[in-house]
Amino acid sequence: MAPIPRIPEPPRDAPESYVGLDADGAARLARTRGWRTVRTLPPGAIVTMEYVAGRLNLEVADDTVTRCWIG
Repeated sequence: MAPIPRIPEPPRDAPESYVGLDADGAARLARTRGWRTVRTLPPGAIVTMEYVAGRLNLEVADDTVTRCWIG
């Protein structure tokens, strides 16, 4: 039987701390805090529901982060 893969823990970071930051600055900060993937999306973007460990999603309007979530 194959071993069960170990999913790495996401950084211990509060996603709401990115709200209000400019998009580029928030993405740089997220990467320095350990997020492997940072995805920026426009408001109302259609996204799939899969969870990706180590990914931080930033919803950006007018170059400002308006919402942020993990996965």
